[in-house]
Amino acid sequence: MTFDKEKLAKIREEEKRWDETTVKKFIEKRPERKEKFMTDDGFEIKRVYTPADLGEDWDYLEKLGFPGEYPFTRGVYATMYRGRFWTMRQYAGFGTAEESNRRYKYLLEQGQTGLSVAFDLPTQIGYDSDHPMSEGEVGKVGVAIDSLWDMRILFDGIPLDKVSTSMTINSTAANLLAMYILVAEEQGVSQNQLRGTVQNDILKEYIARGTYIFPPQPSMRLTTDIIMYCAENVPKWNPISISGYHIREAGANAVQEVAFTLADGIEYVKAVIDRGMDVDKFAGRLSFFFNAHNNFLEEIAKFRAARRLWAYIMKEWFNAKNPRSMLLRFHTQTAGSTLTAQQPENNIVRVAIQALAAVLGGTQSLHTNSYDEALSLPTEKSVRIALRTQQIIAYESGVVDTIDPLGGSYYIEWLTDHIYEEALRYIEKIQKMGGMMRAIERGYIQKEIAESAYKVQKEIEEKKRIIVGVNEFIVDEPLDVEILKVDPSIREKQIERLKKLRSERDNKKVEEALDRLRKAAETEDENLMPYIIEAHRHLATLGEVTDVLREVWGEYRAPLVF
Repeated sequence: MTFDKEKLAKIREEEKRWDETTVKKFIEKRPERKEKFMTDDGFEIKRVYTPADLGEDWDYLEKLGFPGEYPFTRGVYATMYRGRFWTMRQYAGFGTAEESNRRYKYLLEQGQTGLSVAFDLPTQIGYDSDHPMSEGEVGKVGVAIDSLWDMRILFDGIPLDKVSTSMTINSTAANLLAMYILVAEEQGVSQNQLRGTVQNDILKEYIARGTYIFPPQPSMRLTTDIIMYCAENVPKWNPISISGYHIREAGANAVQEVAFTLADGIEYVKAVIDRGMDVDKFAGRLSFFFNAHNNFLEEIAKFRAARRLWAYIMKEWFNAKNPRSMLLRFHTQTAGSTLTAQQPENNIVRVAIQALAAVLGGTQSLHTNSYDEALSLPTEKSVRIALRTQQIIAYESGVVDTIDPLGGSYYIEWLTDHIYEEALRYIEKIQKMGGMMRAIERGYIQKEIAESAYKVQKEIEEKKRIIVGVNEFIVDEPLDVEILKVDPSIREKQIERLKKLRSERDNKKVEEALDRLRKAAETEDENLMPYIIEAHRHLATLGEVTDVLREVWGEYRAPLVF
């Protein structure tokens, strides 16, 4: 099903006439309108798009098809939001488990349909709250979780067979998943009933975020351990959320976000296959995490292109047979890097635009940032407004009534094809380098992101890119925003709880469980998840489990890249 060649020739002829007459006359009167517009990756955007821009060979069935069918450009499910809305999550967690538990219950009362847990920095990098490295960081950017005791409190009164939980955790993902499984078990909920996600994307930590602990190879082993364990034991769980969000936050453009995220995904798929698991056994539970940035139409096209490209890679490169293995199911978070401390109420508008782009792009799950997050952790008021933004889109906007409503727009389809093709070029280049791990070790990915970030910052400083309230439309007025302050005594509370834990548990059983974990980590590929679950069952702390792996594998120090 392609466009008629004669009609396309006629359209091109008419476009040329229009450009040389109507447009030319207009620009002669207003020469400033001659300025070029560019995509972030450096391609010129035309004034107007027609079927001729898609070309004579553009085939609807090949490029788009129908929702729920290959190549999945128009959506991963046949009914999309007509069946049910995306999962509405608000990323939350701060202070102690008690405080975060209260926030989760508040959000669920307000209509949130899934939990999303933020952990503090010591938890993310494997230190207990009483470790010297934790001083000043306990409970600051997320909730402090030192042991199964904390995890019990965090989900107290929240039925884990009814709620889907996303946990943004990477290096210590195995620990937090183990504790979650044990809390569910105590509630009488079996592993095979659990729904949710652990981020568990270690490669992007080396690229963009930095909360790695171990060298790349053992880190990849731990990541694949989780994927393989969940494939066998926690079948409804997403064992990884391959994350472009942080890559974009670090400065990547839309094409790079798609390319580097999918290249990470390729590396994980290869790693699991190399350990002997069939692709169709695990690929259906891989999930992704993308950023929703400010360029509304580009973001919609980005999501569509990523979906089509992943389906192609899984089918053609990995010979996946099950259509579910080809699905790019993704969570979206609105862009934290676009939030401004100046005129913070403007962020409500930014978030609404970004959230709408995610929905029109076909997201499965969405977090909307709160307007005050450039200043502090969000208050109850600001997080409620963020959640209401999603609910207004879902219930009032009408964009959910039909699937992929912008599909067929000449510009959207041109842009989708452009992002697809440019991202594929990046991916093929990375594969020629030896894959994503090798590209990261060479500093190639980091360099590409840094150059993109520099370009954007330069444009902002030169006012070629306007940020409302920052470099234009500035007002001089005092800041009138409520700030959430985290109780500074949190660390002392956590230290007291740890002392009580260590005095009441059976320390002999803890040592025995940690020793079994140590011996398993010394093997080449024995799955460590059962040993980590057993250690936490006996109330080993997160820091103790991580220290055992530090002893065996060592810690990673990133080389300087120039």
